[in-house]
Amino acid sequence: MRPAWTVAAVVTVVVGGADPARAGPAAADGAARPAPLAGRVIALDPGHNGGNARRPDVINRLVWAGTHRKACDTVGAATASGYPEAAFSWDVATRLRRILEARGAVVVLTRRSNAGVGPCITERAAVGNRARADAALSIHADGAAVGARGFHVIHPVALPRLTADIAAPSARLARTVRDAYAAGTGLPPAGYAGRGGLHARGDLGGLNLSDVPKVLVECGNLRNARDAQLLTQPRFRQRIAAALAAGLERHLRR
Repeated sequence: MRPAWTVAAVVTVVVGGADPARAGPAAADGAARPAPLAGRVIALDPGHNGGNARRPDVINRLVWAGTHRKACDTVGAATASGYPEAAFSWDVATRLRRILEARGAVVVLTRRSNAGVGPCITERAAVGNRARADAALSIHADGAAVGARGFHVIHPVALPRLTADIAAPSARLARTVRDAYAAGTGLPPAGYAGRGGLHARGDLGGLNLSDVPKVLVECGNLRNARDAQLLTQPRFRQRIAAALAAGLERHLRR
């Protein structure tokens, strides 16, 4: 059972306009079209946080990840020039939020800014659960070997009493996001993780503890020079946000 709607202190709830069910553009006959994502709730989880490095006592604390104990959070990856994953994920999340709001969605974020610490992976999952989100998306960029390129979308395996009920819809969400991301960004699916841009995993607390369909997108490899050159460009991050929005909308309108 999903818990009732509450909002924790770390959550920012952003509603596009006054009413998420507001009408969209007028049709040719003068009738208003509903916004394509009106009434939908989407949880966005920008990975890591800009202040994590200064608080190892907080982020190294072990928490229950559904099947094992794991660190509360991590610092994240960075490019060779020092551009951090936390800044990347926050920028993409805010761009994506604006797109989704404009399409009528209610957007819930797991952190307020890129200047804080955490939250833990347990709370990141709980945010989407409390919101009873129709879909949840965790935004990351990988720190794989320098010769590895591309993106991949991680979805939860079916774990008894944990993700058995959301594994199938999460896999469908992953496929739709994968297709939209490849089409919208031109980045190749990663050849070093999963297969064809999809990777099912059972060791990630943010997925294991989710009660709503959820995926994690590794938007590229920050340690790869070709990927990093793209991911550090604001214009390309806007393309990433638009591609993720297209995938979410396509999934939620089916």
